[in-house]
Amino acid sequence: METAPKPGRDVPPKKDKLQTKRKKPRRYWEEETVPTRDGASPGPPCNKKNRELRPQRRKNAHILKKSRISKKPQVPKKPREWKNPESQRSLSGAQDPFPGPAPVPVEVVQKFCRIDKSRKLPRSKAKTRSRLEVAEAEEEETSIKAARSELLLAEEPGFLEGEDGEDTAKICQADIVEAVDITSAAKHFDLNLRQFGPYRLNYSRTGRHLAFGGRRGHVAALDWVTKKLMCEINVMEAVRDIRFLHSEALLAVAQNRWLHIYDNQGIELHCIRRCDRVTRLEFLPFHFLLATASETGFLTYLDVSVGKIVAALNARAGRLDVMSQNPYNAVIHLGHSNGTVSLWSPAMKEPLAKILCHRGGVRAVAVDSTGTYMATSGLDHQLKIFDLRGTYQPLSTRTLPHGAGHLAFSQRGLLVAGMGDVVNIWAGQGKASPPSLEQPYLTHRLSGPVHGLQFCPFEDVLGVGHSGGITSMLVPGAGEPNFDGLESNPYRSRKQRQEWEVKALLEKVPAELICLDPRALAKVDVISLEQGKKERIERLGYDPEAKAPFQPKPKQKGRSSTASLVKRKRKVMDEEHRDKVRQSLQQQQQQQQHKEVKAKSTGARPSALDRFVR
Repeated sequence: METAPKPGRDVPPKKDKLQTKRKKPRRYWEEETVPTRDGASPGPPCNKKNRELRPQRRKNAHILKKSRISKKPQVPKKPREWKNPESQRSLSGAQDPFPGPAPVPVEVVQKFCRIDKSRKLPRSKAKTRSRLEVAEAEEEETSIKAARSELLLAEEPGFLEGEDGEDTAKICQADIVEAVDITSAAKHFDLNLRQFGPYRLNYSRTGRHLAFGGRRGHVAALDWVTKKLMCEINVMEAVRDIRFLHSEALLAVAQNRWLHIYDNQGIELHCIRRCDRVTRLEFLPFHFLLATASETGFLTYLDVSVGKIVAALNARAGRLDVMSQNPYNAVIHLGHSNGTVSLWSPAMKEPLAKILCHRGGVRAVAVDSTGTYMATSGLDHQLKIFDLRGTYQPLSTRTLPHGAGHLAFSQRGLLVAGMGDVVNIWAGQGKASPPSLEQPYLTHRLSGPVHGLQFCPFEDVLGVGHSGGITSMLVPGAGEPNFDGLESNPYRSRKQRQEWEVKALLEKVPAELICLDPRALAKVDVISLEQGKKERIERLGYDPEAKAPFQPKPKQKGRSSTASLVKRKRKVMDEEHRDKVRQSLQQQQQQQQHKEVKAKSTGARPSALDRFVR
């Protein structure tokens, strides 16, 4: 009888089932590995040092402490090389031909940059300086991200171009409606409301809703895109002006006697009797302030978030019926019958500035969205555009046959003027340039005299209120093509609107911060700081911020004698004196150079009388 052979002699042992499995195929991204002797799966490389048996130490053996000073020579460590993940090869093995982020043009980055790099950082403490440097770095990174995300703004502004030698002012609305698509053509419509005219109108900040009020008491609000009526009432009283508040849910109506607040269902919520005989309304969205101009000559600011009057200012110029706001700094512009335009802030009882614009009374005032240019029209039949960047000088002037009674700027810088039953629109070279008054861009004749004008935000639409009703005109290139969905979203839901209201209330800007230059809020008021410092010194009797006199530290081994202490004090005093002298010499040299440059720039011939000039 044959016996089975023992394993380990001549017959090899049977392989385990796990070892007899088929080897996995190698993928193209895996490195080729060498199989082990036993056919097992490859593992991490084995370290020879681990396999060596370490000598065991006796338990009671004395352990010598290592010295802090090493006997080996100190070799400087090599700096760790930064491995750029972009330079590594991809899974397919190919290398990116354009590694790193895509370059951004400098001009695009400068458009979003809000810090002036030309100004040097002030000499301050190291901690403050480091914070300023970090803020500059964050601002630069934010501007680069904004420049990169500009590619996502797919919409482009519209435009209107005629054929060779054709004047665009001769193109009528019917031709534009035939040329555009069905959706844009539906935005041109006429509301025949002769029974209750003339009308004043106002668009909401999102550009989705339209409110209008007639002189004979007709008030209505609707979603003008879908033509869905929100509310329609008759207040049985003359309506002089109408404005949406921070959202389309609230509506302010300046009636013949008092100011009334309605909701989007036409229900009266408030009657503000302190604002009486109101002629014009303006709403400041970031401050939640409703500015009213009255027949009595008072400019009143009403905080709609708390329902209190912030300021009531007497303009001392008679009846106020010309008012506009500067969207850049929230300053109110008032036009008066003596031809001047005054600029007002609720923090000041006197006007911030007064500009003499016309020889007669001012009929209309409008300010563009950037706060750079102001357009005015007066009884002298002149239309002027002023520069508001500190000079307040007229840039261009045009004499109109009938004079403009109403003016408005669009988001892209187009200027519209209503002259009787004719509407003229002028365009410029771009958003940052003033409109050219030489040749009109578009012209349209209405069925009645113009009573109100406003461009619809984010749409190429102009709303005109006249004695015959409401007209919606198509003006290519008027509106901003892209909107901020977190700020003014035309497609937001009710829940989104409520969340936006809470956020806007938390970020409300105080009325005391309204000034001509908003950038001045980030600067230090040196005059007020010095005045406060003087008052503090007078109150305490000493200067708490004064530099303490130098006191030398005592030294040992007889080096703190009276003579050595006096000598060290004298040395420090001499150094301070030398610094002051050096600074005064530098100031004198700078003044001398400034005088020489000024003398060269004038280019005048030397005179014999120059010897007497001090």
